[in-house]
Amino acid sequence: MNGQIEQVYEEYHRYIYHLCLKLTRNQTEAEDLMQEVWMKVVRYEAYVKDVDHLKAWLTTICMNTFRDRYRKTVRRSKHILNQPDQLDVPVLDLFPSDSLTAEDILEKDDLSQMVQLKIAELDGIYKTTVLYFYVYQYSLIEIADLMKVSIGTVKSRLFRAKQRLKEMMIADTAAVEYLPA
Repeated sequence: MNGQIEQVYEEYHRYIYHLCLKLTRNQTEAEDLMQEVWMKVVRYEAYVKDVDHLKAWLTTICMNTFRDRYRKTVRRSKHILNQPDQLDVPVLDLFPSDSLTAEDILEKDDLSQMVQLKIAELDGIYKTTVLYFYVYQYSLIEIADLMKVSIGTVKSRLFRAKQRLKEMMIADTAAVEYLPA
């Protein structure tokens, strides 16, 4: 770790720990979460010098990491039922099947083509931002760097692009049947 990251850690480690503890309400989980947060900070250490509000940036990383962990736990708990000590069925039978029916595959392909067509109709900056984020899976920081704009601008563009895509899908009578109720 370089001196700048050490300085950031010294200044904010107690704040981040207390935030993690407040979110998890468990000392062990808070320590695990804090470790993940600092691993992300070290991974993006090249961007630390460009951050205007370091405490807000660290808070965002912490909140997003907590949300990701929570969602992962929820997804996992949906697949593994409350099990007795001894199971009469194999554990693999408790997981939902990953194989799709032919109808599901066709519907998924149709929806994918429809979304691709709608993305192609977006204005240039929105289309590029959506492609960078969802197709190429660049981080917000990477997109901001590529497009020479702030992270806030990238977030705004993603938000507006999703809103516009939603409006376009609702306006398209063929696409409406694929939208969730």
